[in-house]
Amino acid sequence: MALSKIDIPLPAQHFLECGIEDCERNCEFYCNLCHQRLCKQCRDEHLKSPENKNHEVVLYQQRKRQLPVKKCKIHPTKDVDMFCEECQVPVCSKCVTKGDHPKHTFVDLEAVYAEKFALFQQEISKIHEYFLPTSQDLQKEIKKDSSEIKHLMDNIRTSMKTEGESLKSLVDTVISENMKQLDQIEHSVLEDLNTQDKTIDDYITYLNNLVKELHRCLTSTETQKLMSEKKPKIRSIPETTKPVTPGFTAGQYNKSDVTKLLGKIYVPNTKAEKREIQPMESVYNTAMKPTHKQMKEDRKKSDKKQTMSLSASVTKVREFNVPGVDEVYHVSLDQLDRLWISDYDGNLVQTDLQGNVIQKIETWSGMKGFHTVTQGRDLIFTDKYKTVINRITQDNNITEFIKTGDWLPLSIHSSHINGDLLVGMMKLTETKGLFKMRKIKKESKVTRYNKTGKELQNIQRDNKGQDLYGEPCYITENINGDICTSGYDKAAVVVVNKSGQYRFSYTGQASEFSPFGICIDVFGHILVSDEISNSVHLLDQDGQFLSLLLTQQQGVEFPRSVCVDDENNLYVRQLTNTLTVYKYLQ
Repeated sequence: MALSKIDIPLPAQHFLECGIEDCERNCEFYCNLCHQRLCKQCRDEHLKSPENKNHEVVLYQQRKRQLPVKKCKIHPTKDVDMFCEECQVPVCSKCVTKGDHPKHTFVDLEAVYAEKFALFQQEISKIHEYFLPTSQDLQKEIKKDSSEIKHLMDNIRTSMKTEGESLKSLVDTVISENMKQLDQIEHSVLEDLNTQDKTIDDYITYLNNLVKELHRCLTSTETQKLMSEKKPKIRSIPETTKPVTPGFTAGQYNKSDVTKLLGKIYVPNTKAEKREIQPMESVYNTAMKPTHKQMKEDRKKSDKKQTMSLSASVTKVREFNVPGVDEVYHVSLDQLDRLWISDYDGNLVQTDLQGNVIQKIETWSGMKGFHTVTQGRDLIFTDKYKTVINRITQDNNITEFIKTGDWLPLSIHSSHINGDLLVGMMKLTETKGLFKMRKIKKESKVTRYNKTGKELQNIQRDNKGQDLYGEPCYITENINGDICTSGYDKAAVVVVNKSGQYRFSYTGQASEFSPFGICIDVFGHILVSDEISNSVHLLDQDGQFLSLLLTQQQGVEFPRSVCVDDENNLYVRQLTNTLTVYKYLQ
């Protein structure tokens, strides 16, 4: 069946008006029978009418989607409004009575349509919250790798050129030294040859003079003189040596030798590693498409849930004191008849619903939402001074579960969806400013760990690069996976989706707002205590203010902690160590 119109939930900054003519108040409720948007006043008027007393009026977020009108192809005068479970086709009421589907089971088509609509919205949500962000992150990683590869290649080119220049420099140095050595040898040899040449030249002069002398004797007329002259003794020819000539041995090298000297390009012989894709369960924990049996079970659960709504008034159920703590700052549910309660000084006690202490632990934390109970009933609590997260198992063994390094773990919540741990953290860094004055820089974030303590996600800034958190003092998770934190220093409730993308902030209804404890109920309502106005604020899943659920007029004083159990009881910390339990859903 084609959808005539996609009904997309409005974001937090928009609101719907009541659908009753001339009413301009905000829409809070929806009549599933009339398919009419209603404000609180119009809802009351609508249900006062006797003909409407059995109408199903629910919160707008829990409305049934209106079935598009379509005529039956077999019975054109009839609207298609039933669904044959055996044939898996929409039919009209006449198809049911005419026996075209003997002994088949039929269900309300509007209910099936609502389920299908929700499934398709779920797929759209998966795409927007997991597949698109994950693909975009991969694309960023690929572009980053491309940039890094270019940078790496440039570095290799620079290294190759440097190696070549270095080798050239060495070659020039060796040639220069060889030339210098050859010049010295040449100078020495030539100097020796010049000395020998002068010696021989002197000897030749000596011989020429001797010849002249002998000629004079021969040409003399005085015979007696010639006869008296002794035979001249000719000096020996001076000894000379041949020069020892230098040689040159050519270098014995080839291209391989030069490659060894200059380096070689190589590609590692390893298989390319697949990029890691974060599992969808860690970002978007939603069951896969349910079977028909599961759809029927979910329908039954949904019908039961839709019978509940906000009460016209809040009723006090009981009140009890908690020994062992001075002031209640945080409450964690253990099981239906057990609570973990802490105070400003880090005293942490386990009590029953009458305030009887079962056990007590002294910790180094306090004041904030520093403890939670897992699906397996292990107690998890933070130690901001040792920067660790501790686990206490059912047999009372205490172990250091996670070390957070420089980050101080302030608040913690164990997910009811997948068991992940959400931790609000803060880091203080000392810097020196003008005139060497010391300055303290504060950073905050939310980190997600899985059940084994592996870090999965860090959330610190929005898409504009602005810090999201002041101090995330209390933290919880909504039924749609949104991460909700409150912090009195920033005076705001900050909500991001499963992927860590900023959704909205809530800053109260007055000029001053001091949020402390925060929790979620079965409808995804956000409940947050405000110490300044002595009240508990009720918001819808998209951040729209619904009401001041509890106020000072109802005896609420300095509420610090709020908590809703599986029976929809609301626990609120009153002054000192008193816990008051209320009913606000009917």
